[in-house]
Formats: sequence, structure tokens, C-alpha cells
Amino acid sequence: MRIGIPKEITREEKRVAVAPAGVNTLVKAGHTVFIETGAGLESHFTDDEYRAVGANIVYNAEEVYRRSEMIVKVAPLTEDEVDLLQEEQIIFSFLYLAVGKKIILEKLLAKKITAIAYELIEKDEQLPVLQSMSEIAGQLAISVGERFLGSDSQYGRGILMGGIAGVAPAAVVIIGAGVVGFNAARSAYSRGAHVIVLDKDLRKLKRINDLISKSITTVAANQYTIARGVKFADLLIGAIQIKAGKTPHIVTEDMVKSMKKGAVIVDVSIDQGGCIETSRPTTLSDPIFIMHDVIHYCVPNMPALVSRTASYGLTNASIDYIGEIADNGLSRALLSDAGLSKGVCTYNGYCTNESIAEAFNLEYRRLHVFPTN
Repeated sequence: MRIGIPKEITREEKRVAVAPAGVNTLVKAGHTVFIETGAGLESHFTDDEYRAVGANIVYNAEEVYRRSEMIVKVAPLTEDEVDLLQEEQIIFSFLYLAVGKKIILEKLLAKKITAIAYELIEKDEQLPVLQSMSEIAGQLAISVGERFLGSDSQYGRGILMGGIAGVAPAAVVIIGAGVVGFNAARSAYSRGAHVIVLDKDLRKLKRINDLISKSITTVAANQYTIARGVKFADLLIGAIQIKAGKTPHIVTEDMVKSMKKGAVIVDVSIDQGGCIETSRPTTLSDPIFIMHDVIHYCVPNMPALVSRTASYGLTNASIDYIGEIADNGLSRALLSDAGLSKGVCTYNGYCTNESIAEAFNLEYRRLHVFPTN
């Protein structure tokens, strides 16, 4: 199969979809890989490294899209990128279509694109590709929060995360005990913070106590406990993940108004719309804004802060799925792997994800693949 890796054009997206090690795997399996020149530079992978493992370097995005049967990306599609897609092509990427523009979805349908969303692929009741980025985001949420709590931040409270003898540590409140929340809790606990985690799923809370520490306070989440936790927090981490849909506002604006002056919010859910009512997307170069005297950090592509680690992690998590389609063809791969098929959002001109179809009032058709396709 001919596989294309374009350079990411989303603002300040520093990751690349496949590291040289992954390209080597694909080439050795007999596939042809086209990669746009400079695609890996922000992750410190040179064109020469890609050439050395058999990739074909091409000099513009148009050629990558034109020559490839499958496009592999990182960031959700822009309108310009959708326009470059060829009829009946396969696109593999984080898509988050439910919170994107309707025109992008409509163009995918018109071109009969098979759009496979990394964030929806399942295995053993987990989301393995998304999890690779969530592990990074959970750890980064604490490090960036710690940065803006300090006095070197213009608005920070001047708090040391772990405190000292006689002085209390920072109160870190994490809403959501999934992969992001778990990694954020572990990172905050290792720094000596007072950690409180809220979630409706008691099994996830028990996992945090069993695998990290019983010293972490775990609380069953409801409107009352969330409001109390938000008010108490020096650092608030929003770590809610809704499969295929837009994240609900778990934290209201009135709750944010109750927070301490100079407290920090890191809304990791912002790539799905954000779980905090006052959140809006920010960028790596301009990551914060102040509202109600509270610092908001809402960068959708936070793992790009550690682009090399993130690119390796994404490659490790996705390369088997890319290879599965390249080796066996799209139809056989989807028929043999139910978890992969759950990632398919559009196929043969129809929306095959019910949540996305409902969000845009479009016709939904259950994915139905024939072996001869």
C-alpha cells in the first residue's frame, strides 16, 4: 500500500504521525511511504533519517495526498487538508469530528473518505492510541500547572507544589480518574501535593488508591462534591473524556468564580470542547488567559510540548493498526478487528458513528463492510 505522511499544518503542532522506526516497519513489510520534507523536524527527525529507512521524501503536501492510498496524520483535519484528500482515500488521525466544523464532515462524506479516528479505536475496553497521548497529557497537566502556580507567573499564587515543614502543599483537585486523571494524580502525588480525585466510577477511584497511594483522597463525583473540590483547589485538572461526543461542562462558571485568586485550571478535555464552562482553546505560545482571577490553561495539543516522546508514543500505539490495513486491505482489516472498526467515522459516503451523526443531524448508517470491497 502507498502510505502518505504530510507535515502537520495546525498551528504549533510539533508531532509527526510516524517516527522513522515505524516507517522502517512499513517499508520492510513491502509498503511505500511518502513523507513530506521537514515533517519530522519539530520532533528532531531529519529527512535523512527517513530516507535511511526507505521513505520517499516529497516536497509538497499536494504530492503526498495525490500519491497515497492512506494518509496518516496527528492533528484533526483542517478545511485545507480535507480539500487535498482524494476520492475514497483512507485517513488515519485524531479527528474529534463531533466538535469540529460540519463542512469538514460533509466533505469527507462527499469524497467517500474512510475516516478512522485514533481516539475511537478500542482494544480490551480501552482506547489504546488515545491512551498513549493521555498518559503524556496527565503528566504535563501537573508540570504546567506547577509552573503557573509559581511566582514567576504574573498571576500565580506563589505556591510550592509539595510545601515545606509547617507550610501546607498545594491542593490539586482532579476531576476524572481515567488515564489522564490517573497519570496526573501519580505525578502530583510524587511532588508531595495534597491530591483529591473525583469520579463517578468507584472502580477507577479504587485503582488510584491501590496503585498509587491510599493517601490520595478519592471522592464520588456529584454536583455538590465537585463544587466543594473546585473551591478548595489551588490547581484544578479537568480530565473528563466522552467517547465521540462533546464534553459536558462539569464545572460551571459560578464554580470558577468561587475559586481562589490566582488558582490554576488545566482543562485537558479542551480537545473535546472542554469540561469547564469558562474554558476556550489556547496555544502553546499563548497558553493562558485570566477569567474571574483564575488562570486558565487550555491547550488542545498539549503532548506537542514533548513532541519527540509523543511521536514515538503515537507510533508505538498506531503502527500495528496502520500495518493491519496496509497488509490485509481495508475491508479485511475492519472485518477481522472489531476494535479498529469502531474508529471508523465515515465510510462509503455515510456517517458510521451515531454520536457524530446526531451532533450534526446527519443520517447514520451502521458500518457494513464486504470482503470484496
